[in-house]
Amino acid sequence: MPNNLNENELLHKNHDRYFVPGLSRGLRVLEIIAQADKPLTIAEIGKKLGVSRSSAFRITYTLRHMGFLSTDKGDKLFDLGPRVLGLGFAYLNRQDIIKIAKPFLEGLRDKTEVSSHLAIKAGREVLYLDNVLSKTSFVSNISTGERRPVYASPQGWLLMGGTSESDVRALFEDVAFKSLSEHTPANINQLIKRIREAEKLGYVISRGFMRHGGSIVTAPVFNEVGRVVAVIDISGPDSGFDFDKMDSFYVPHVVETAREISRNLGFRD
Repeated sequence: MPNNLNENELLHKNHDRYFVPGLSRGLRVLEIIAQADKPLTIAEIGKKLGVSRSSAFRITYTLRHMGFLSTDKGDKLFDLGPRVLGLGFAYLNRQDIIKIAKPFLEGLRDKTEVSSHLAIKAGREVLYLDNVLSKTSFVSNISTGERRPVYASPQGWLLMGGTSESDVRALFEDVAFKSLSEHTPANINQLIKRIREAEKLGYVISRGFMRHGGSIVTAPVFNEVGRVVAVIDISGPDSGFDFDKMDSFYVPHVVETAREISRNLGFRD
């Protein structure tokens, strides 16, 4: 029986005939992995789903075959696949966070004269949901739908804020860290250090962290329970910034805009 029915919602009189248990279990597997926010083994999935290991194997095999799940090199850990992320992006593109953030991103762009962006964490990647281009010639080269690795991205470090060390290690244990600059963490220990530093500071200033000649100021967005659900940033070529005003002008505007969006999502600081 579905476990997410409203208490005032009645089952259809032919519920037992119409309800498809196999489909329900498959969708629950996707929910279980999404809520875990880390890859899971078949045994862990089966335990959480309340089915045998062989049943969990058949379900995960089907979902993997369809592209809704992906696995590590050893086929032992299951994570959400690209097809789920595609559906998720299509859904998020119609939801409140983008609508709520849009006017604030536009205001941030107008105040700083630098392109502004909204992004979320999608598995091991930073996924850009919105892009408000600068009205000057110093525009960002980031586009909506673009993805960047969490481990190498200042936005990714903030998006991992509040994540336990064990969960960070589980998420990246089979990832080979590719250096994008001298600022890219070389291993999980360095990544955890960057995450904790970003979490403590509450923002990140990046000068050439992702690519030479580009700068970023980014801050986290929180939901009603204080969880990081997104980040915003201003980013563009170095020529679009006045670096003498980085701490006195750009950082306060980005941090305050992130707080305003958070408040509109129900967060109370």
